[in-house]
Amino acid sequence: MTLSEIPRVSPRVSPRVSLGHLPTPIEYLPRLSAHLGGPRILVKRDDCTALALGGNKTRKLEFLMAEAAAQGADTILTTGGVQSNHVRQTAAACARAGLSCHLVLARAVAWDDPAYEISGNVQLDHLLGAQVHLLPHGTDRDGALRRMSNALKKSGRKPYVIPSGGSNATGALGYVACAEELAAQATADGERIDYLIHATGSGGTQAGLIAGFQAIASETRVLGIDITANAADITAKVSTITKNTLAQMGQGKTFSSDALRDAVQIVEGYAGSAYGMPTEEMRDATRLVARLEGLILDPVYTGKAMAGLIDLVAQGRFKNDPTIAFLHTGGMPGLFAYNDYFQED
Repeated sequence: MTLSEIPRVSPRVSPRVSLGHLPTPIEYLPRLSAHLGGPRILVKRDDCTALALGGNKTRKLEFLMAEAAAQGADTILTTGGVQSNHVRQTAAACARAGLSCHLVLARAVAWDDPAYEISGNVQLDHLLGAQVHLLPHGTDRDGALRRMSNALKKSGRKPYVIPSGGSNATGALGYVACAEELAAQATADGERIDYLIHATGSGGTQAGLIAGFQAIASETRVLGIDITANAADITAKVSTITKNTLAQMGQGKTFSSDALRDAVQIVEGYAGSAYGMPTEEMRDATRLVARLEGLILDPVYTGKAMAGLIDLVAQGRFKNDPTIAFLHTGGMPGLFAYNDYFQED
């Protein structure tokens, strides 16, 4: 089956703009696979979507920005942490569309590296021309987002509010499309992908993948590695967004309660003490993959997800020599905000 023959689920139900270099490549990681002595490991390179250094949020923004345009928005308003990959890509999407962009950033990580609030993603936010609003510690960022939206409306602007991570049913359509894309690439390459492993945080990427694989009756299992240290919250978010995404697709595809619980697989134990706080396992995994494959991960998402993948292989989680695809969701600018942590001992 070719890419053109895969059912095109998402574009028929929602407008979409072109922001990313798609399809992103799939690469085999032979040295990592041999080092772990377990399953065949591939990587889906969504760090190569290209929008302001790329990442998974670009796919979501293709649908979110199209919806904003359809509603006549002249301003985009969104929120995230200081080193949010989502807000960086949103700022880039706004620059490309010629829209005003307001970013409400929360100091959500207790990290005292001097580079944290001036380098990496936040440096790019300013470079891209976004108006950055850095909140004091402890501020309710959702409340701040609502207040800013109301203030913009009173000033005559037409804001479109994107939730944290771009994670709602509209944004998740980007990963419905990714599921279709991955299935087509695997078929064209003669691959059978048994598991897709990725970092899960705000829930939209995982929900879109689950909905997308359900829509095309794929047997690929999605495993989300929790990076929030709050797996119960992520499970609830992914479940809700999955149901809402399937409803928005409007193709009659759905899950029973038991089937949804089985489909939403959140693997915990690799987030460390809190979101954004680095771990030794993450640092080891990031160094290992860099030195074996020349592949750069990030400290908040992909490094922790790779630490999870490595440990699951070591535990013997994957039997009968399956093929695993690791979804690289980007985030490399965040490395520069944790510079001291990656210094050699």
